[in-house]
Amino acid sequence: MIYFDNSATTKPYKEVLDSFMTVSSEYFGNPSSLHGLGGQAEKLLSQAREQVAKLLEVKPSEIYFTSGGTEGNNLAIKGAASVNRNRGRHLITSSVEHPSVRAAMEQLEQEGFEITYLPVDEAGRISAADVEKAIRKETILISIMQVNNEVGTVQPIEEVGNILKKYPAILFHVDAVQGIGKVPLSLTENRVDFCSISGHKFHGLKGTGALYIREGARLAPLFSGGSQERKMRSGTENVAGAVALAKALRITMAKSIAGTAKMKKIQSMLRTGLNGIEGININTPIEDAAPHILNFSLNGMKSEVFIHALEQREIFVSTTSACSSKKKSPSKTLLEMGVPESSAESAVRISLSFDNTEAEAGTVIEAIEKTVNQLRKVMN
Repeated sequence: MIYFDNSATTKPYKEVLDSFMTVSSEYFGNPSSLHGLGGQAEKLLSQAREQVAKLLEVKPSEIYFTSGGTEGNNLAIKGAASVNRNRGRHLITSSVEHPSVRAAMEQLEQEGFEITYLPVDEAGRISAADVEKAIRKETILISIMQVNNEVGTVQPIEEVGNILKKYPAILFHVDAVQGIGKVPLSLTENRVDFCSISGHKFHGLKGTGALYIREGARLAPLFSGGSQERKMRSGTENVAGAVALAKALRITMAKSIAGTAKMKKIQSMLRTGLNGIEGININTPIEDAAPHILNFSLNGMKSEVFIHALEQREIFVSTTSACSSKKKSPSKTLLEMGVPESSAESAVRISLSFDNTEAEAGTVIEAIEKTVNQLRKVMN
């Protein structure tokens, strides 16, 4: 089996599964309980928070555990809008955000907020100048993803952060779900107020994540209840999940430099191979793109049929993002980039992990070429 769908989810590291099982079976106390078992669980939770904070180079008090990227994005966007609604009701985002950001913004629109959706160029990138032009005195939040989940385009987070140094009252949220461990990001240097990450994107477990909330930045919680996560996220903490998240992040960051270089090499090999196959157009830009994502279109062919044909060869890739791949609509991101609708409907995404190899890439290129030729014969 060759698994090239790592942007949808990654295979958990064995050490992550082991740590989850150990904590779940031996340290199962509720961290809010007063007895010793609760105290042990609370200590593990604090250690996990410290580890995540150290790896992200922030303070432990700025890390809040969540269930993943969707919750983190919703908490940052809706929480910031709620707290600041009397100061202003204007938010800025891009036209190619993840559905969890887009839908949160659309919900706020229904509540009377005004959203500016910034356009992107043919590479899927916003212009930092457009961000500054869109700012008004009533702007309260800007939310821009670090790495596009469909095509891998890296957004100009540093440039936007530099602009926002002139606007201290405007909050800055970054969805770093696809970039963590693969594309460097300094939260403090880039003037980021909120940042979402998701464990299952870097070999952690589904249902685990974290939200960075800069000290001094305020959010209204989404959940009402107890005082867990310093009243920001009510509900009994997933201690084993938090420990597993910290472990996955530590292993990923340790592998990051060598793993990223390896992925770049494999991505380049795949790009060269795909360029040699007639009827394939690559949508992922060459410059300022993440090393693990390669998106391409199969002219005149249905991507679903192609993906199932590859699966027969035990090769797993995907169409658009996993969150919207079962919908039969063309990729919104590609349409925003100016890709024709027919090409946007036939898009395929390959996404790598540190564990993929050049040998696998060679096998996949060969399989893609054979599959394309076979399907074209059937169609003709």
